[in-house]
Amino acid sequence: MTVFAFDIETIPDVELGRRIYGLDDLSDKQVGYVMQAKRREEVGNEFLSYEQHRIVAISVGLRMREGFKVWSLGEPGAPEAEIIQRFYDGIEKYTPDLVSWNGGGFDLPVLHYRALRHGIAAPRYWESGENDQAFRWNNYLSRYHRRHLDLMDVLASYQPRARVSLQSAALLLGLPGKLGMSGDKVWDAWLAGQIEHIRNYCETDVLNTYLIYLRFELMRGRFSFDEYRMEVVRVREMLKAQPQVHFQEFLAAWPEESAGLVQGTAGAERGA
Repeated sequence: MTVFAFDIETIPDVELGRRIYGLDDLSDKQVGYVMQAKRREEVGNEFLSYEQHRIVAISVGLRMREGFKVWSLGEPGAPEAEIIQRFYDGIEKYTPDLVSWNGGGFDLPVLHYRALRHGIAAPRYWESGENDQAFRWNNYLSRYHRRHLDLMDVLASYQPRARVSLQSAALLLGLPGKLGMSGDKVWDAWLAGQIEHIRNYCETDVLNTYLIYLRFELMRGRFSFDEYRMEVVRVREMLKAQPQVHFQEFLAAWPEESAGLVQGTAGAERGA
């Protein structure tokens, strides 16, 4: 089993914003706020058009035979093209199953536009059966295939009105959730030079996503309860071995009694 649970964090692409709106004399901060204000005028909210998002962090939870680990691609402040290339290089190398929360609705489309922007080749990701027949009925691109599992979409039965946030799903399962950070704070954190804080936040989102995925695999019969418990314990042991503060905070907010390690307690009996 090779699984990439992943998440991205973005900020306004102020270089593009300057070209679109002719804002050469404004600072990055000012350009970003103008882009958001223009978007609010156009559609009623500040959520930028997908191509206007610049990726500043991609975090991955990798489950392979050797174990499980979570990290952010590239060094802090690495160029966008580098971290996107690293993401697709991982797919090229491992052909993993991708797992996300709203990845089909946000993360992957943004990655598509930004890879297009930088001229990044990703043949394994874009394969749909022309060169490898195994991808004809199971590829990364189809909404209903499983090489990419968008948990938010699947759990909502592909119904927009049934979707819930990652935070809501995490709290439902007794997981720590966001721990004081959220996506709408990333731009301000970037302006304050807090790239490490952004990467740490992205990594904890990956942890929440991966742990929801484990419960989903139990629910659909891909894991026995004992196998599920072993996978959860593997994550907890990884966290215990890591000195980073955000990992220790996540572990502290995820007590063992709420980890779903006892059969029959993963749900209503815990009041989750």
